[in-house]
Amino acid sequence: MDIKDFSGKKTAVALGMFDGVHLGHRAVFERAESFDEHGAEAAVFTFDSESLGDKHGKSYRYVVPNSLKLDMIRQAGIKNICCADFSELRNYEAEEFVKVVLAGKMNAVKVVCGPDFRFGRGAAGNVDSLRKYGAKYGFEVSTVDPVVVDGNVVSSSRIRELLSEGDVKKANALLGYRYKIKRSVEDGNHIGRTIDFPTINQSFEEGQLIPAYGVYATSVVIDGKQYDGITNIGVKPTVEKECKPLAETHILGFSGDLYGKTLEVSFSDFLR
Repeated sequence: MDIKDFSGKKTAVALGMFDGVHLGHRAVFERAESFDEHGAEAAVFTFDSESLGDKHGKSYRYVVPNSLKLDMIRQAGIKNICCADFSELRNYEAEEFVKVVLAGKMNAVKVVCGPDFRFGRGAAGNVDSLRKYGAKYGFEVSTVDPVVVDGNVVSSSRIRELLSEGDVKKANALLGYRYKIKRSVEDGNHIGRTIDFPTINQSFEEGQLIPAYGVYATSVVIDGKQYDGITNIGVKPTVEKECKPLAETHILGFSGDLYGKTLEVSFSDFLR
């Protein structure tokens, strides 16, 4: 089991999948950081998004790839991050997970999570059992109430629903930032070298949630500068005649060759 060892320090562990790193997740991070003054360093325990092909027997589609998720957690100010492979821990009973991971590897003195957090084999553990095991293994549990935006409870599942419907405006309000993809530019019949309005093609990672097909208002960051874009998400045949969803973005006001570059495209509105 390859899990980072924090035994040399006391930690306040923010516990969760943190898919999308939305406003609710950031509230959990802030609570963990609030324990710094008590000598506990804020830390995050999460699972590699790509290791969750099925989570507790259910098909799982993640909002953002794991690398982007970890980048955003760091940007939120968390330096201590443990990102585990779900397949290595999925058969751990709830108490075993607490003993080996939270009390053992993470050296937790505080654990922070949402009120609906589940853990352990078959999602058998809940907040009540986490508190019970915490009393046994030496940590306190703090829960963070759900964040509500415009009458909507912020949750990864709700954000997935909104993106699947193409409602990026509402999804962005719950995320606290504009939904984005960050992928390398693929070959696309050399259209990307068009001088006036370059077009870039980016594929989605396997297992990643794909927003509703259609045309979106977007922006693209190139060498630190932001450009307006129009992005079409849809299916396009490959050379092998296989069909795969692509994000095809027309970039306004830019001239240059972008093949092979990793670019971030942020979505602001659904157009049609």
